[in-house]
Amino acid sequence: MNNQYCKVGTVTPITSGNQAISILEFRYRNFIEKASDATYVNTNLGEFFSRKAQGIKKILENLA
Repeated sequence: MNNQYCKVGTVTPITSGNQAISILEFRYRNFIEKASDATYVNTNLGEFFSRKAQGIKKILENLA
């Protein structure tokens, strides 16, 4: 029997590829929207989404 190698569980960085900037922009807008929606419900959740959005913004600034 021959050895077979499976790629299950492999990870591709989101900052690589042709559509990286558009995917990151979509995620940034999504986290900003979630942060504004969650601010009135739960401040901790809103802060979490805001920190995620700021992290993505830094990555976008480095790519551009």
